[in-house]
Amino acid sequence: MGSQQKHPKFAHLPLATSGPLECALKGTPLLTHPYFNKGSAFTKEERTQFELTGLLPPSIQTLEQQVDRAYQQYSTRHDDLAKNTFLSSMKEQNEVLYFKLLSDHLTEMFSVVYTPTEGDAIQNYSRIFRRPEGCFLNVHDIDRIPHDLSLWGHADEIDYIVVTDGEEILGIGDQGCGGILISTAKLVLTTLCAGIHPNRTLPVVLDCGTDNEELLNDPLYLGLRHKRVRGDEYDRFVDTFVQSARKLYPKAYIHFEDFGLPNARRLLEKYRPEIPCFNDDVQGTGCVTLAAIMAGLHVSKQKLADLRLVVFGAGTAGVGIADQVRDAIAAERNIGKDEAAKQIWLIDKPGLLTTSTPLNPAQEGFARPAEEWEGSKTDLESVIDRVKPNVLVGTSTKPKAFTESVVRAMARHTERPVILPLSNPTRLHEAVPEDILKWTDGKALVATGSPFKPVKGPWGPGGKEVELEVAECNNSVVFPGIGLGSVLCRASRVTDKMLVAAVSGVAELSPALGDATAPLLPGVDVVRDVSVRVARKVVQAAVAEGVATEEGIPEDEETLDEWIREQMWDPVYRPLKLVGMEGASRQARGEMRVVGSIGGRDQSEL
Repeated sequence: MGSQQKHPKFAHLPLATSGPLECALKGTPLLTHPYFNKGSAFTKEERTQFELTGLLPPSIQTLEQQVDRAYQQYSTRHDDLAKNTFLSSMKEQNEVLYFKLLSDHLTEMFSVVYTPTEGDAIQNYSRIFRRPEGCFLNVHDIDRIPHDLSLWGHADEIDYIVVTDGEEILGIGDQGCGGILISTAKLVLTTLCAGIHPNRTLPVVLDCGTDNEELLNDPLYLGLRHKRVRGDEYDRFVDTFVQSARKLYPKAYIHFEDFGLPNARRLLEKYRPEIPCFNDDVQGTGCVTLAAIMAGLHVSKQKLADLRLVVFGAGTAGVGIADQVRDAIAAERNIGKDEAAKQIWLIDKPGLLTTSTPLNPAQEGFARPAEEWEGSKTDLESVIDRVKPNVLVGTSTKPKAFTESVVRAMARHTERPVILPLSNPTRLHEAVPEDILKWTDGKALVATGSPFKPVKGPWGPGGKEVELEVAECNNSVVFPGIGLGSVLCRASRVTDKMLVAAVSGVAELSPALGDATAPLLPGVDVVRDVSVRVARKVVQAAVAEGVATEEGIPEDEETLDEWIREQMWDPVYRPLKLVGMEGASRQARGEMRVVGSIGGRDQSEL
């Protein structure tokens, strides 16, 4: 997870993580509070001072010993969904142990706490439900939104909000109120990957109904049981949430997640000029994909000016990628965005998007002139043969869409084709890396949207068998760092230049820059170091543009990195300092994001 040395010279900062934690809880209330609970790791002095001596077995253990036991318990769960449920239960009992277990086994567990397993958990939300976590707002109680949001803290206690309306979840579509789990999962990643303080976050679902007939007909479904509310009432619902969140938590960064295509970009463009907000499906996917493309072009000794990009799947993610790439081309070539868009072709269900295709506003800027394609085939392979792209991106959720003939067509036109099948979960990938490499004799530069095992093949000198690692084009290497940088500098907005800076931060750390056989993107095993670099770039860009409002931000890069690391929460047990209830902070009293007692949960380490 990279170096996590702390820097006490910044211990005066509100988000500093050096030194003891003040705690006013004692006895059972302390053991049932996930933020303070250490279970068997409470020291002898703490057990006496906090009245725990009769509540715990006498052996005092280390966090590492607890992780070993928790991992053994985790390993007995019979499938990934059961493992996901086990981890969720642990999170409600002991946050430090939960995040330490994940960080020690991140490569193994990432797919369990996020895609694809989290998608299964969301689909089964109403069936595996045990207790609520997060804020549930519904379209019929708009007037209650300010009150319901206010229950989560005071003005300076929330840094990061993830909100979804559950319409377009992880490639599995409309999941209604089950979308709350994508909000909580994203916040887990912000803490795990970038050290966002877990008790200063807020997951939200905006329940406006669901168009998922399976859920509507499920007697156990927990959300509103009617079709989605749209139009003016929906817009008023969202706006009431946004304005209430800004008034109650003026420093909070709002992360929009998994909104449907008709709303995702529209809402982002509406609120971007006003507040610090971000849409991971539009911007995060675009940023990480651009980083992979830039690394691939570097390996093939090309520049963005040489790029010819085909995007297969023109939904939220596909158009978001196209936008990010277009903006980067425009910046590098010093040309307008319309001119830069001519290097990009979008294909969706009707085929290539042209001016005669039914389009939504987000797609219009990429439509090709219909007269240029009159009488021509506009399917994927035909477009590839005609435009000769060097990069192919898949965001279609159409399994096996990148057939052998499609992949071979890519290889015919460029020496080192960059092929990125990004749809997830795994079963929805356009192609698997093994086939892509086989069909291109190992020449393709591949990154995927979900994790894949390394691929062996005869691609070394003289046909020698070599093993190629497959980069995961995972938003988690970019969106947590963008959020961290924005939170720490208290950005008033998230600008295009901040996003471009974030991309450069990821691309600079591409393993492929030093070894052409290495992955195009850094892996999750070094994601904390990546997040520090991304956060540094974001903060510097925010300062340069005048949107950073925090005072005392260091100018020197090394000192800035120290400033960032000191404010990143780590899964370590900090000493507890007993304070009286009277006059104690809300955090010391255990009132920030309390998730309740531990009764009735999965059996795991307390």
